[in-house]
Amino acid sequence: MDELPVGRRVAYWRGRRNMSQQVFADRLGRSKSWVDKVERGVRALDKVSILREVAAVLRIDPDVLIARDEAVGPEREPAADGIEVVRAALTRHPGLLSAPAAPADPVVYRTRVAHAGATYGHGRYADLLRLAPALLVDGHRLPGGQGEQLVWAYRLVAFVLVKFDAAELAWLAADRALAAAGDDPVLAAVAVVPLGQALRASGRPQAAFELAVVAAHQVAPLEPGAGTAAERAASAAALFQAELAAAGAGDRSTVDEMLDDATAVTEPDGPEQAEVDADRVAAAVLLGDGRRAVDLHEAFVGGPAWGRLPIEHRAAHLVDVAGAYVRAGDAAGAGAALLHADRLVSAEVRIRPAGRTALADVLAGAHRPDPHLLALAEATGVAR
Repeated sequence: MDELPVGRRVAYWRGRRNMSQQVFADRLGRSKSWVDKVERGVRALDKVSILREVAAVLRIDPDVLIARDEAVGPEREPAADGIEVVRAALTRHPGLLSAPAAPADPVVYRTRVAHAGATYGHGRYADLLRLAPALLVDGHRLPGGQGEQLVWAYRLVAFVLVKFDAAELAWLAADRALAAAGDDPVLAAVAVVPLGQALRASGRPQAAFELAVVAAHQVAPLEPGAGTAAERAASAAALFQAELAAAGAGDRSTVDEMLDDATAVTEPDGPEQAEVDADRVAAAVLLGDGRRAVDLHEAFVGGPAWGRLPIEHRAAHLVDVAGAYVRAGDAAGAGAALLHADRLVSAEVRIRPAGRTALADVLAGAHRPDPHLLALAEATGVAR
């Protein structure tokens, strides 16, 4: 929907909310004629204050209405400035704000978090960095008992910071998510996932392992069918972090144990099973077993579970497995993995440091690189 003019987006969301033009106009305090002109593009919707009013009535984030220049690809969107803005938002603790603001609308905020989640899931990392500061500040204005959405907001912010190697900052965001979870073991497990990622990225695999195992066991017994679906999913997600931490520490036996435990709490054909398969590959990559990682990966992408992974996860997986292809002596396979990742989420290869490093490694090891890979390197500014 990014290519639609602002007026068409307004019409789309008004329809999604089952509002007629008259009802929408009444809630805005404007005329039906004004709404009709905005939706047809006759009248510009270019004032920030009015955009916010419209977004509030539609119960969406204002950024959803703002058209973007499609000529500017994600590879050209600088992440550094966005990270610094997020850093400033995280270091201004909400408890120290000078004056309390009006409570945030929980329904509107839930929609904003969902939009942020979709933004991350589709690999629009620079967009998420722009959304993050307001999302975090407003999350602390929610009425009591609404901490779940703040947990998910901090979780998303931590995820995207890990993508850009801002591990210490991601650690802070994930710790805030864990604090917002309170005494809820499911939410605590949800928060432990980005905390585990941040700790692993900071070179603390043992701390990541211990936290993840404790969180997993607090949620649900590690038995088939035990607990609710949400509890089993949260437990499995924490166990995945424990498994990756063990792999990072070179502990093969514990990797197998954690994967077996995660398998026990997941449905055979459920979405978490795709995560099990993906993490088997990731563990082999971390353990330095390139040939095994490639074999597991090729069996995975050839099966039905591959399509159940989010697009972002598929692209990140392909970036990681490119290194396994290099270790296995298959430069062509590594290049193909990166080109596939670029087609799914270009930011994974073009602006994420791990992707750019993988591209440089593949080019360095290729005697005669694929012309498409050379074009990607040129577009990305990665030297051969």
